[in-house]
Amino acid sequence: MMQPSFQSASPYKDNVLALPVIDIEVAADWYSKHFGMIEVERHDVPYPAVILERDGVQIGFAVNGGDPAQEGAAIRVCNIDGIKAELESYGVEVANIRVDQRDGEKFNVFFVVAPDGLCYYFNEPVAG
Repeated sequence: MMQPSFQSASPYKDNVLALPVIDIEVAADWYSKHFGMIEVERHDVPYPAVILERDGVQIGFAVNGGDPAQEGAAIRVCNIDGIKAELESYGVEVANIRVDQRDGEKFNVFFVVAPDGLCYYFNEPVAG
């Protein structure tokens, strides 16, 4: 079995490096503790923002006036069962894995809604 890892991240709307949050410190702390990410960049202009990284995949958060409940990201992973178990071990509430079909491909997927309201669609292509 492959080591659980993030492979890529794509935004639902605009920019996976500027997902809207209310408090940059709370976001940086929560995603570090619960998604296993580390801070790689921070700035205050044009608005407070932080970029976190895991397995070479970057996701950013910004106090940019956006509505977190209307945003999120699709995160492609390797070893979705391992990622799910890891997130649960960090206390993250995780939906059950299901199979989705898009463009003729099948994906194992599950959702996480973070405390800030951002929604994450974890997905891995079904082998075979």
